[in-house]
Amino acid sequence: MQTVFMTEQEIDRLEDLLASDTFKGESMTLDTLQGFLCAITSAPETIPQAVWLPEVLGESPHYASPQEEMETMDLLLKFYSSISSALANGDDFDLILYSLEDNPDELDYTAWCDGYIYASQLGEVNWFKAAGEFTEDLGEKMEAFFLLNGLLKEDALKHKQPWLTAKEEKRALEKAQEDLPTIIGDIYRFWKTRQASANPMRLESDKIGRNDPCPCGSGKKYKQCCGQEPTLH
Repeated sequence: MQTVFMTEQEIDRLEDLLASDTFKGESMTLDTLQGFLCAITSAPETIPQAVWLPEVLGESPHYASPQEEMETMDLLLKFYSSISSALANGDDFDLILYSLEDNPDELDYTAWCDGYIYASQLGEVNWFKAAGEFTEDLGEKMEAFFLLNGLLKEDALKHKQPWLTAKEEKRALEKAQEDLPTIIGDIYRFWKTRQASANPMRLESDKIGRNDPCPCGSGKKYKQCCGQEPTLH
């Protein structure tokens, strides 16, 4: 697949459009969107545009003109294609991350990971259930997202479970940040390899009940573990 490239001007324009009054604050920010689309294109199933597009732009955008709508869609789909082609070709690409409001010297990974996790739960196929005997392998890869968006720590503190020391947490976060681009590619190949296998694993489409045991093997209820609803920023 030929890699699709976007210019800085195109990315900046898409960012401005998403932040405009057209979407009344319902559209995703560019960092969340990149994480979201990385998961959409990596998923073990094809998630139709009609399903994911309203999650990106909101249900009822108020475009100022047909030209604005066309420009938004053209740039959004080109952004999707640039991500999809880069992952397919194993190309490196920069993560879009904003600085933390209270600490401009640090990057905010929360919104990016929220977008990825949200998209991983959007389709009919449950990722952990579909992974079958490789659930533990997938869980290890996904752990970085839950660590970086704070859900792992939040869950541990909520249930009064031991958590890392400040030094250990800092080291774990730094490693997750460093490994994240590789993990994104690994998960993409994880699913594509299984889809292309001569004996592909059957993808279960049954939804897991929120009170059922989480398929990641944590021993918790699904709603208290991987089924938590992320907060999009």
